[in-house]
Amino acid sequence: MSSRRSGSTPRITDEQIIELVSKLQQLLPELRNRRSNKASASKVLQETCNYVRSLHKEVDDLSDRLSQLLSTIDDDSPQASIIRSLIN
Repeated sequence: MSSRRSGSTPRITDEQIIELVSKLQQLLPELRNRRSNKASASKVLQETCNYVRSLHKEVDDLSDRLSQLLSTIDDDSPQASIIRSLIN
């Protein structure tokens, strides 16, 4: 039995994986500013997970701050409407 699923996309090549990891590395602040341009794929994926977690935490923190701000202003004000649109 074949391990390939029917109807799946074509197999990605090693060169494509290397290119994608390199592009991903350029998106990560922790790795983008390194003197060495090369990082292992494992390191890039690990840093990607860390970065996504930090972004998620930042979104949660900003949402909490917006909620707190919303609770301090008049519900019918234009500012409250803007804050509600940012939270939802």
